[in-house]
Amino acid sequence: MNLYRQEGPVYLTLAATLRAELSIYQAGDFLPGELPLARRFAVNRHTVRRALDVLVQEGCVLRIKGKGTQVLNRPIPYPVQANSAHSDALSAMGYSAKARLLKVYQRSPSADEIKHLELREGEDVLEYKTLRFIEEQPVSLISHHFSTRYDFLLKDYAKGSMRSYLKERGCELSRKFSLIGARMPTVDEASRLLMSQQQPVLTIQTLSQDQHDRPMELSFSVSRADHFQYQVFINGVNEHDSSSK
Repeated sequence: MNLYRQEGPVYLTLAATLRAELSIYQAGDFLPGELPLARRFAVNRHTVRRALDVLVQEGCVLRIKGKGTQVLNRPIPYPVQANSAHSDALSAMGYSAKARLLKVYQRSPSADEIKHLELREGEDVLEYKTLRFIEEQPVSLISHHFSTRYDFLLKDYAKGSMRSYLKERGCELSRKFSLIGARMPTVDEASRLLMSQQQPVLTIQTLSQDQHDRPMELSFSVSRADHFQYQVFINGVNEHDSSSK
């Protein structure tokens, strides 16, 4: 491949080529050394090093002194759609997903919960805290908040997808809105997710409604940023896919 015939800086073209080839590697594998890559693409080692710098900054690879450039875990693209369920979406992509119930408690609502869940005066909130796993690795902490009026529906929940559990009981949730953000984890979050407190986490707040358009669940999730990418669909269509047709 003659990279000099491509548009733009050569090192960026090389970075794009190497990025596309990462799918053939497993996490933990090492890329060929700088010299073999320079020979293969007919460029100098400085160009290879700059291209690898781009992938390091993107979090795709890690340089290990004395060993080389190691391929890192690739984030899972989690689809954010109106009817997407966390566990179902991951299972459809071939991942083993499960959820463990950590704690359930009843408390007074916050101002946001009163507003979004349209709580009545004096009505409490039920909070279900869950820990999500992919391939047996903890990746997300999720808190599900409901009005106590739904206690009769929720009393038997013990594990697994909350949406699937409610669907089996005749209540189908759909996403009304989601707010996506990022921050550093708390000590408890880092401990439960088996990660460094110096690594960022992705956060998402979601209001879901039932099939009668009544607000029912306000959820908050904290996920490992090195495991997830939130893939947002426009009007139910993957914008990337539609633009490539």
